[in-house]
Amino acid sequence: MARKTVQFAHTGAVSPQLKGGVVAIGNFDGIHRGHRAVLDCALKEARRYGCAALALTFEPHPRTFFRPENPVFRLTPPPLKRKLLAELGFDAVVEQRFDAQFAAQSAHDFIAANLLADLGATHVVAGHDFHFGKGREGTPDFLKAEAANREFAVTLVDPFADEGGEVISSSRIRALLGDGDVVAAAGLLGYRHAVEARIDGGRKLGRTLGFPTANMAMPDEYGLAHGIYAVRLRRADGSLHDGVASFGRRPTVEDDGVALLETHLFDFDGDLYGEECTVAFFAFLRGEEKFDGLEALTEQMHRDAAEARAALSGVSPLSELDAFLSFEGAG
Repeated sequence: MARKTVQFAHTGAVSPQLKGGVVAIGNFDGIHRGHRAVLDCALKEARRYGCAALALTFEPHPRTFFRPENPVFRLTPPPLKRKLLAELGFDAVVEQRFDAQFAAQSAHDFIAANLLADLGATHVVAGHDFHFGKGREGTPDFLKAEAANREFAVTLVDPFADEGGEVISSSRIRALLGDGDVVAAAGLLGYRHAVEARIDGGRKLGRTLGFPTANMAMPDEYGLAHGIYAVRLRRADGSLHDGVASFGRRPTVEDDGVALLETHLFDFDGDLYGEECTVAFFAFLRGEEKFDGLEALTEQMHRDAAEARAALSGVSPLSELDAFLSFEGAG
C-alpha cells in the first residue's frame, strides 16, 4: 500500500508538527526523472536534518491560471501526483491555491509569509531556474540572498539530462505523448504514463461486440494521441488487469467530438462502474481508424487484443514508481 501523506490546500494550513522541515518547490507535473533530482535532494536533506519533507506545488497549474483558454495538458493531475509523492516518501503535499491574490504576491512576501511564517522552512530545494512572486520577480539569486539574510538553506538543482544529453522536461513528455510514443515518454518519466479516473457507464456497444469496456472521460486538454494502446489497469482494490484500450472519438460508431478512453480487460468478467481506477500505457499499437461497419471493426479489435497481449508479455518495472503503479505487490 502507498505511504500515507498529508494534503494541505495552502501553506497556512500546515500542521505545527510538520513545520521546520525541508520544502521542495515546483509544479512537478509528471514527477519525471528531472523532477526526481529535486525531490530526491529534498528527501536526502530531510533525512539528514531528521525533519519532515514537504512538497509545495500549485493548483491550478500557473500556466492554466494565466491562460484559461489554453489549459495545460496535465501529466499527473493532483490525486495521482499526491500518490506518487507519498510513495517517494514525502510527509506532506501542499497544493497551494494559485489564484489572483497569490499571483499578485511579491517575491519578498512569498518567502516571508509562505516559506517562513507558514512552513518554517529550514531548507528549500528547487530547480536551477525557479522564479516566483508577481511577474516572476523572484530570481534564483534573490532566493539565495534572502536565505543568507534569514538563515535558511537553499539548494538549486541543475537541469537533469537524459542519456542523449537532452534536458528532461514536462513539455518534451507532452510532445511525445501527443505523438503516441508512450515508450519514449516512459523513458523520460521513469515509469509508464498513467491516468486515473472514475469508470463511467457508456452505451455498452463494446459488450454487444464481445469487447466490453471500462470507460473513462478524459479532460478536454488531455493530449495523448488518439489510437489503440496496450495497457494495464489497476482497480481500487489494487488488483491488476491487462487489456487493450482505445482513446479517441470512435469514428466508426459515433464521432460526437468527445474523446473517451475505453479499456477492454482480458479474461475479466466483472462490474467496474463507479470505481476509481488507474490505466497505465505500455505500447502504442495503431492510430484511430474509421472502418466500413461493425464487422470490420470487430475483426480489427481481435487483432489489436492479440497484439496487446504480446506487447504486455514479459514486461518489467522501470522503477519503484512504475512498480507502484503497474505491477504486483504495489498499489
